[in-house]
Amino acid sequence: MEQMVQIGASPSSAVEQSAIAPQSGGKGIEVTPRAVERIRVAMAKEGISPSQGGLRLGVMGGGCSGLSYNIRFDTQPRERDRIFEFEDVRIFVDPKSFIYLHGMTLDYEQTLMRQGFNFINPNSTRSCGCGSSFS
Repeated sequence: MEQMVQIGASPSSAVEQSAIAPQSGGKGIEVTPRAVERIRVAMAKEGISPSQGGLRLGVMGGGCSGLSYNIRFDTQPRERDRIFEFEDVRIFVDPKSFIYLHGMTLDYEQTLMRQGFNFINPNSTRSCGCGSSFS
């Protein structure tokens, strides 16, 4: 089994934990080591400072299954964001999106057929073939 890092969510923000096994039913966001490395590389290319900025995960209406994942870099967290830290990489999630993303694992896949982030979301009842929308 692949080792993952899990951060449990608290009402204010998450606290960094070192590599621990994932727990089923967790209320935080998990990010695999492959995804952390890819985020780190992309942030460096974009000139985003790890000490101030991070990766913003969100959910928005639309897509072929009703909701779609939104992923982008942000220079700083917003006031009500939940902040998850994985080594030197921070993940920002707004309160509304967190309802749909708690317990999710973000992975990165690079094969001959596909390259990109995978959202492994236990809250999803249905998803499209491209993996970027769900319901």
